[in-house]
Amino acid sequence: MALLMYFQSTRGAVPPILWLALLVVLYLAVIELRSLDAPRRTKVWWFSLVLLTHVFGYIVLRAWVFFRQRFGPA
Repeated sequence: MALLMYFQSTRGAVPPILWLALLVVLYLAVIELRSLDAPRRTKVWWFSLVLLTHVFGYIVLRAWVFFRQRFGPA
């Protein structure tokens, strides 16, 4: 109930926990992309995808890196 009241009281603003979650996911994406052997353009594309789609984009990035490491570059 208190959580519902919190979201209603900040109508029009993003709750701080969502900003924190976005920053954590972007940080994890940067760590993942730094170790990746790919062109800069590819890294920027993946970072922007994670930025725009948030958690879903990070999950897709992790899957792409996993398959790339397992089966070689596409």
